[in-house]
Amino acid sequence: MTERYAVVVVGGGTAGLSAALVLGRARHRTLVVDAGEPRNAPAAHMQGYLSRDGMPPAEFLAVGREEIARYGVELVRDRVVEVDKGEDFAVVLAGGRTVRARRLVIATGLKDELPAVPGVAERFGRDVLHCPFCHGWEVRDQPFGVLASSPASVHQALIVSQWSKDVRFFLHTVAEEELSDQDLRRLAAAGVDVVPGEVAGLVVEDDRLTGVRLADGATHDRSVLFVGPRPVPQTGLLERLGAELHETPFGAYPVVDPTGLTTVPGVWAAGNAIGFAEQVVHAASGGYRAAAAIVGDLLMTDLDAAVQV
Repeated sequence: MTERYAVVVVGGGTAGLSAALVLGRARHRTLVVDAGEPRNAPAAHMQGYLSRDGMPPAEFLAVGREEIARYGVELVRDRVVEVDKGEDFAVVLAGGRTVRARRLVIATGLKDELPAVPGVAERFGRDVLHCPFCHGWEVRDQPFGVLASSPASVHQALIVSQWSKDVRFFLHTVAEEELSDQDLRRLAAAGVDVVPGEVAGLVVEDDRLTGVRLADGATHDRSVLFVGPRPVPQTGLLERLGAELHETPFGAYPVVDPTGLTTVPGVWAAGNAIGFAEQVVHAASGGYRAAAAIVGDLLMTDLDAAVQV
């Protein structure tokens, strides 16, 4: 017989585990399906989470898995390949198992598509970074580079100047004429040097970044490079369920209410599944809100059904 759960949580990152913790404590039979591909896996530490600042992401998730197990929440390392909606949801796993759920939490996150510059992917999360709020303090006052991927990268170059006064903005494939006069004035006011020319690769010595090399052979001494990955939301399941998406400059994400409820009844989303800028602390909060809403929704549904009997 197909196993039946109150809730299946798709994704075992921060948002999914947070939702599962609340659901388990509310005595709902819950299954977490985790493919084991957290977005922040390349980072050695996570920052900005009160009481957990500097904690390795893998350790954080391991503690979370231990916590949900105390409340009877099941976790399986697998991938959801299909979801069908009927009276409830039929959730098909890659390993061949099918389970049923009354409600779903989609916490599948997103993937970062890095610029195709040699060396960037290999050093991402170490001295090639994307978020100054995540890593700025640890690399403060070092020589920064910022790799442009579009004219919008100006914003990143300006923001990182909060952590270093030695910032060079490598235009890469962006023409200087694409920058507005206001962009150029702001960059100058922030002390950011604009460097035209395509970036050909990184200079690495003794396993640390020491420079950025341009296509014309010129090398700029830098010990940190900020890049702007292209976010790729993992919305496949939501799309197949018919969830409405809305376009943003950072991809298409589901339309949700303040609790994370999508336009599909019974389906909530949380974490980077609903937006590019959801940090770990936001993801934990989003998972909590979704789970609390589900607890109330299931209760009222069952009470209304009992009243009608």
